[in-house]
Amino acid sequence: MNQVSTTDLAFWLDQTLQPERFRDYCPNGLQVEGKATISHIIAGVTASQALLRAAVDRRADAVLVHHGWFWKNENPCIVGTKRQRLDLALRAQLNLFAYHLPLDAHPVLGNNAQLARALGLEPERHEDGSPRTCGPDNLVWLGRCQPPRTLDELRHTICNALQRTPLVVGNPQQVIERVAWCTGAAQGMMPSAIDAGAQLYITGEASEQTFHLAQETGTAFVAAGHHATERYGVAALGRAIAEEFGIRVDFVDIDNPI
Repeated sequence: MNQVSTTDLAFWLDQTLQPERFRDYCPNGLQVEGKATISHIIAGVTASQALLRAAVDRRADAVLVHHGWFWKNENPCIVGTKRQRLDLALRAQLNLFAYHLPLDAHPVLGNNAQLARALGLEPERHEDGSPRTCGPDNLVWLGRCQPPRTLDELRHTICNALQRTPLVVGNPQQVIERVAWCTGAAQGMMPSAIDAGAQLYITGEASEQTFHLAQETGTAFVAAGHHATERYGVAALGRAIAEEFGIRVDFVDIDNPI
């Protein structure tokens, strides 16, 4: 069975995702050190107890996630569920790799790139092939529906692709061509999408004021689920690791309706 050293995998991931480019809310990279070599990884959206138990049950050596641990402004004490998760990882000698904003933004493997593929959106690109973006850290992607579709048609597309009924604000018969999107809890970036000329903004979650912003600007809004919009980046990253190192990577979807 092929294997890679934990150090070499951490180096490759950092080189690929370039976490130093982002002002993030958590540490990116190897958050918990486990076994020195890795032959089997469990990939998932969040380093929950359920995902860790799946890794233990499958005798994996590492967990790869988008939502890891040690977030800014949270209680730093290792108590309660945080202690239980960490205890589970340490007892099984699991390595925990987590990449947040760097995984959202990656031009090929990232959540935004992969969500565009899932929904059939065509990203706008600069002459060098890089995606056109806006918003903080250039996290909001810009693109088009080709051919243009009504908001109601896009609602059906999103529902079928993500297996989730999205929250939709706007005229169902409005024809949408220019779209902006950012996965997860990026509803606060909607003003940047509006300024960029988007007719529709897609993200994972909504806030109370999002409804009024959509109504008053005429910009349609879709909240398609935080978890549902962020399943695809970590799965794509897992496939890239398997191809690069020849090790086993299994994506485990611990479903979350949020």
